[in-house]
Amino acid sequence: MNIHDNTSNVLVLERLNISSEYVFPAFLFATLSYMIILFCNLLLILTIVLSKSLHQPMYLILLNLSISDLIGSTAFFPLVIKGILTNNRTMQYSACVVQAFFIHIYAIGTIFSLTAMAYDRYIAICCPLKYKTVMTNAHIMGIITLVWMSSLVLITVLFGLLLRLPHCRSVLHNPYCDNPSLLTLVCADTTINNIYGLFIVALTQLLANGTILYTYLQILVACFRSKRADTKARALQTCATHLTVFLLLECLGLFTIISYRIKGFSPHLRRFIGMSTLIFPPTLNPIIYGLKTKEIREKVVYFFRNKIFPF
Repeated sequence: MNIHDNTSNVLVLERLNISSEYVFPAFLFATLSYMIILFCNLLLILTIVLSKSLHQPMYLILLNLSISDLIGSTAFFPLVIKGILTNNRTMQYSACVVQAFFIHIYAIGTIFSLTAMAYDRYIAICCPLKYKTVMTNAHIMGIITLVWMSSLVLITVLFGLLLRLPHCRSVLHNPYCDNPSLLTLVCADTTINNIYGLFIVALTQLLANGTILYTYLQILVACFRSKRADTKARALQTCATHLTVFLLLECLGLFTIISYRIKGFSPHLRRFIGMSTLIFPPTLNPIIYGLKTKEIREKVVYFFRNKIFPF
């Protein structure tokens, strides 16, 4: 019998190493984190969908950012919560691949969505007179389609390359599934996979970082040239908050990717950083980009006062 068919259909994931007295706090933290992510992102999506005044480019991109956050957190949290409660470390190989696929879709979709948002802010602040003629409905739908299609194509090819290889190991040294971890189970040459993985990293980093650094630099220049103090302060605050969240995601993501390629790197630190990438950005994104925005905050308050608590 082929070892591929016999030993690797069921995987054993890394134990979270939670002592018995910390099981309930860990379960509570994971559940509350997931509930907060679900609540904030679904609230943001519903607010944008139900408010016609928010059917504008920036908010439509923000809606897709929330969808990306929901994909990543839903792929990650339920299985982690189950593992905390049951201490069950086993998972079907197919389920592991599905989890990894959607985690990578979340990561690349978030980066591309933030890039699209930076482009939108650049046109709005640096070319305000051209904004309505440039950012038409057709143009913004084209950008959103490009974000998701490019994400799907890049990640589908990544996992297509993975699934063509035989896997003869069944112990995954990670509490969740991702492409680098799954490659450690392979008993064949992974050179093509590694080259393609580095290509995706280089492409996304050059495209995202290049676009975001250029656009926000231009925005800062436009702010300092502006004679209106309120416009300058508002734009600077927007840049600072957006860049903070983007840099957090970038640093955590790059740190995780690099850690897989450094021999002797602490596996505990790698797991912590990797899990942080799936916890903190989806929690902060709807708050920083959405609920702190005046127009969205007003619509949320209106929604609660008139639809949920009308009395």
